[in-house]
Formats: sequence, C-alpha cells, structure tokens
Amino acid sequence: MESEYGFKRDKNSLRLVVEKMCENGYASYAEKLVKNSANEIFPDEKICDLLIRGWCVDGKLDEAKRLAGEMYRGGFEIGATAYNAILDCVCKLCRKKDPFRIDSEVEKVLVEMDHNGVPRDVETFNVMISNLCKIRRTKDAMKLFNRIGEWGCYPNETTFLVLIKSLYQAARVGEGDEMIDKMKSAGYAIDKKAYYEFLKILCGIERVEHAMSVFKKMKADGCKPGIKTYDLLMGKWFAHNRVDKANALFNEATRNGVEVTPKEYRVEQRYLKKPNAVEKKVKKRETLPEKMARKRRRLKQIRLSFVKKPKKMSMR
Repeated sequence: MESEYGFKRDKNSLRLVVEKMCENGYASYAEKLVKNSANEIFPDEKICDLLIRGWCVDGKLDEAKRLAGEMYRGGFEIGATAYNAILDCVCKLCRKKDPFRIDSEVEKVLVEMDHNGVPRDVETFNVMISNLCKIRRTKDAMKLFNRIGEWGCYPNETTFLVLIKSLYQAARVGEGDEMIDKMKSAGYAIDKKAYYEFLKILCGIERVEHAMSVFKKMKADGCKPGIKTYDLLMGKWFAHNRVDKANALFNEATRNGVEVTPKEYRVEQRYLKKPNAVEKKVKKRETLPEKMARKRRRLKQIRLSFVKKPKKMSMR
C-alpha cells in the first residue's frame, strides 16, 4: 500500500480512504475494508461516523441504523455527525416518498439524540432548515431559525445562505434583504458566487428591478461582477424589451474591462409593443322607430314586386 499509493498503513490513512469511498457511494466496500483491517487498525468513532454517513449518502437508512446499533452495542458513542447524516437521509426519503411525514420522522431522530445525550449543533439545524426550504416550507424554516438560540447554537454562513435563497424564491424579497443584513452583522461575508445565485433566483421570478438593487449591494461589498453576471442581467433586460437598461450594463462592463460578447437576445412576447389595431366599426343598435321604418320600406318593396309594370309604348 505504501509503495503503490504512498499511504502508510495507519489510522489516518484508513480514515482518509474510508471518507473518500463513502463520499462517492461505496459505503459497503468501505465497511468491508474496515472490518478486514480491524485486527491491525482498530476503528475509532470518527471512522464509524464516516461509515454511517456513507450509508446515508447512498440513501440506505436501514443499513445506517444497523451500523449505528452495532456501534452502540460495541461500546462506541454515536456523535452528532452520524445523527446529522441519519437526519438528512430521513428528510430526503420523506421528501421523495411522503413530504407530510417529515415532521414526525424528524422528531423521532431528535428524541433519540436527546435520549442518548447527543446535543444538537448548528449542522443539525442546517439539515432541517435546508430540507424544509426544498419543499417550499420557508415559513417553518424561519420559525426554526428564530428558535436556534434555545439550544445554544448560532447560525453559520450556510444557514444564512439557504434562508436568503429560499426567501427570494418565495418572492419575500424584503425579508431576504433583511437576512443579508443579519448575515453581515454576524460577521459573514458574501462572495461573488453567492451574489450571482441571488441574482439568478430574482431574475427567475421576474424581479429584475430588485435584482439590480442586489447588484448594487454586490458592487458595494467589493465583489467585482464577471461575464456571467452581466450576461444574466443584460439578457433579462433585453427579454423585458428594456434596451436602454441593457446597453447601460454593457457600457459599464466595457468600462470595467469585462469582455461581454454581444449576441442576439429574444424579447418575450408579452413585452413586445402591440401594433395599433384597426378600429372595427361597431354596428349601432337600431331604435324601435328606426326598426319599424326599415320594416315598412321592406314591405313596400315586396308589395310592389308583385305589381305588373306597364309596357313602354313604341313610337311610330
């Protein structure tokens, strides 16, 4: 192993190999490797947590619970990492099969954590918040965010980013802006990639004006917009038939040295100027006297059509 791959046969190397195998969906092979090398390198709790997480990545909850039971009977303590992986697996399976069961199934895992004395950490809340946001339960995710301090936890960068995206996706743009301010107040910086994702969501829900205000915040925070950012906003303004706004962004990109390639943008049908329709002559409704007069004229024409017309006299 050391000569072929450059790994020493020690616990750190085993932990690294198990971690990479579990991340790529080979939890069964990783577990066999750990069991076969147990006489030489006895696994620790971190390796066992990695194996549980690997089974959860594969979506095999029963195998993860089986391994957790074996660990518990073997004297190992199941840590928050393993429970968070199980919690995430439970949420994913509920989202796939029955979203209405997510609350009851999550509660079972949390009760088991409390029973075994495993405290909840910020990752536990991140798992629950992100899965709630994925099924569009932003209101419940916000309630959970407001209660995170009851367990002595504080939101991290992931917590804020997930909630900001979910709030923007739900068109609650004001609350999304407030969450950005809270994130900055907590000492977390927003990078260019995160800002681009915000702009993409806002353009997707047709809030282009608000996307421009977030774009200004992006530049104020020192993040230099790139080609993808300018192309996204320009394309959306052209789709809205606002050529002036799109040209202003193109000129700004040129001044900043961003090489935006001009291309054809399609204007959406609803934003095209409709041609002036020819006014149709609306037939005026007849009044009763006009209707009676028309009937009299028509009856007179019919009556005269039966009268024999006199022949013209020929002149001799």
